[in-house]
Amino acid sequence: MTAALPTVAIPLAQTLDDALPQTQCTRCGYPDCRAYADAIAAGEAAINRCPPGGAEGVARLAAITARPLMPLDPERGVEGPRALAVIDESWCIGCTLCIKACPVDCIVGASKVMHQVIDEQCTGCELCVPVCPVDCIAMVPVTGARTGWQAWSAAQAGQARERYAFHRIRVERERRENDERLVAKAQAKLADLAAHSRHTDAAVLDAKRAVIEAALQRAAARRAAEPDAHED
Repeated sequence: MTAALPTVAIPLAQTLDDALPQTQCTRCGYPDCRAYADAIAAGEAAINRCPPGGAEGVARLAAITARPLMPLDPERGVEGPRALAVIDESWCIGCTLCIKACPVDCIVGASKVMHQVIDEQCTGCELCVPVCPVDCIAMVPVTGARTGWQAWSAAQAGQARERYAFHRIRVERERRENDERLVAKAQAKLADLAAHSRHTDAAVLDAKRAVIEAALQRAAARRAAEPDAHED
């Protein structure tokens, strides 16, 4: 007879995160869906702060936490059809700010080149809208009368979570690479200062060295203070 597999308890925060739509819109007041789930699990946030999830989303969170049902917090927005970001090609200046703002990397383009939205990947988070300097991005409803979880599926939520995880990894990798380039330049500058120290005023040399060493220390401090990524 085959022995039964042990039951693995899923942390409350993970269960709550699984019940959220993963649009990463920040309307709840937290930087992403997992941070909101963590806050609910810790008893620090109400269950009615997710407009994309709508009333059904509140009901899901209420069932998980055994908290009473409540209407959506109007200060966080209202439940409505899912919208798609649409970029007006005639106005886009290729500034890349919307690309940087998108939490799921669904906007493609390059500097000074017109950008485009990958429709099937857009979560409707609206984070690209306020950063556009020429107001060329509009949010267009695409789900008719369907709102909340009627306009967004579990499969779409799962895909959005994966894209957001990749986005975080990409941003962190680029930040690290940029820090490494800056550190390399600072170290090269220190070496150059040392090589030319005989021809440079000692006070000026010390001042320059102090500035560069301070920059290196700040970079090291940032790396040491980096928070761990959310556990799956």
